[in-house]
Amino acid sequence: MSIIYRLIEIETETGIGIYNITPQIVEQLKSTEIQNGQVLVFSRHTTTALAINEYEERLLEDIKVHWQKLAPADAKYLHNDLHLRIVPPDEPMNAHSHLIAMMLSTSEVIPIVNGELALGTWQSVLFFELDGPRTRTVAIQFSGE
Repeated sequence: MSIIYRLIEIETETGIGIYNITPQIVEQLKSTEIQNGQVLVFSRHTTTALAINEYEERLLEDIKVHWQKLAPADAKYLHNDLHLRIVPPDEPMNAHSHLIAMMLSTSEVIPIVNGELALGTWQSVLFFELDGPRTRTVAIQFSGE
């Protein structure tokens, strides 16, 4: 069995962003010889997340609105009392981003069958930026034969 570790880099935009990273995962899979197994996709940041869902423009807007209702950026959060913490000078007030990330997931596992991701018809691997703009990395680990 082979285990192959790779990183995907994503340049994100300001605020909440939703990115379909399925094509990058497929591209990395094609560069391996793995035909059957699985891929672990792991977000390496505390204000990002992952999910498998439909990448449809109107749904993506609904998701953003929903999250903003659950954890409004302008609400009072203890984490945002930057004067009470030791932080870098450019530290953002991002408690809402951490809270949203904790309601989601940092990883997804997808089967690989006959050299392809075994996703459903409307499924995509979505990366959620909750505190952009930033340069983010997502780890992908393929295992199989």
